[in-house]
Amino acid sequence: MERRNFIKNSALAMALLSIYKTDVFAQQEMLRAYNFKPLRNNVGIFTEQGGTIGWLNSSNGFVVVDAQFPTSAPHVIEELKKLGEKPFKYLINTHHHSDHTAGNIAFKGLAEKVVAHQNSLVNQKRGAEKANSLDKQLLPDTTFGIGWKAPVGDEKISAYYYGSAHTNGDAVYHFENANIVHVGDLVSNRKYPYIDRENGAHIGNWVTALEKIHNQFDNDTLFIFGHSREPEKVTGNKADIKAFQNYLQNLLSFVGAEIKAGKSKEDILKATAIPNATEWQGEGIQRSLTAAYDELKGV
Repeated sequence: MERRNFIKNSALAMALLSIYKTDVFAQQEMLRAYNFKPLRNNVGIFTEQGGTIGWLNSSNGFVVVDAQFPTSAPHVIEELKKLGEKPFKYLINTHHHSDHTAGNIAFKGLAEKVVAHQNSLVNQKRGAEKANSLDKQLLPDTTFGIGWKAPVGDEKISAYYYGSAHTNGDAVYHFENANIVHVGDLVSNRKYPYIDRENGAHIGNWVTALEKIHNQFDNDTLFIFGHSREPEKVTGNKADIKAFQNYLQNLLSFVGAEIKAGKSKEDILKATAIPNATEWQGEGIQRSLTAAYDELKGV
């Protein structure tokens, strides 16, 4: 009898310990509210707050694309350092918005070079000066116009600029061997985009840029998007590039038709979906409608 009770109690204790451990692990996962995920060929993504970060773990150093915020950037640095003691060769910015660059400061004294399109540097500096926060911003020290290339270990990185789109300083970065392209906010996957006309955005040019991207890369290319309505869908394929291009085309067509029909801006802003692009949902449709209206009216 005593032996049976001992076995019974021991089993109960082990079960409770197992539950306790599981609960502790669950709490730890909840506390670690970010996702550090490999994709292929030593290229991966990091998500927490703001725009999606891309990273490369090469044989001779790390590359990070975008930096989110000062509170989240140290987490991707910490995760990469777990992969080995290597230098941070490049910190690369897709464009200037703070949810992609405010975390640059976490790489001060760590990143050997900070890379961005030349217009992105201008926009970053102007924004920081306006906010009186230049001391809290690590600005790019390496800029380019049409393109830029750099070998990093066994990988080759190529940058491309297609003109004004989401801003006037958006660039995409191709990890050639992995065949992964970080397009930044040139794609907002099924989520209404921010169209920054104050900093040179142009929807018509954006449509053209997406056409060039769709044609330039192949069917095996994996794309990293700046934002997505569903957090797990920050990567995708050429069909997603085409779908977002379709959204922008239909946005311009809808607003143009409404203007032609004599609708006021206030009436146009009452729309709750873009015809033929209803996959795009969430908050922010008025931003798209306003930007399209102002662009078409030449405001």
